[in-house]
Amino acid sequence: MKRIFPFLLIVASLALLGLPSCSKGGGGGGTTPEENLNITTSPAINGQLETPGVGPDFPLTVTVNSKMPPQGVRIEVTARPDGSGTAFFTETKTTSSKTTTFQIKNTPAATPCRVTVTVTSVSKPSNSVSGFYLYSRKS
Repeated sequence: MKRIFPFLLIVASLALLGLPSCSKGGGGGGTTPEENLNITTSPAINGQLETPGVGPDFPLTVTVNSKMPPQGVRIEVTARPDGSGTAFFTETKTTSSKTTTFQIKNTPAATPCRVTVTVTSVSKPSNSVSGFYLYSRKS
């Protein structure tokens, strides 16, 4: 019994000294959630009809105001006569730039057209924003 007591005392002392090293710590840090996309466009995607322009090409600028997702964004632009299913212009760009420009080409004259812009995070496809505006080319 006399030999067991010093042995248990040594084991208990070592356990107490080693306990702090077993505490939960660090762990390599988690990922921060991706910020929801926030964009502006020129012309604005507000569903309004723009003043008719000369055309036949029309510029569009898309700016990502929120923090850029780690793998960038995919920007899809489609233009079609309003009320029609057939697009006369479609372009998709994947980018990490804050500002991206497009030239909408082949706009038919004297026809109200709908431009739909969809911006989607490449790293998180559920993080997406879209809208549209209407415009027309003078005849």
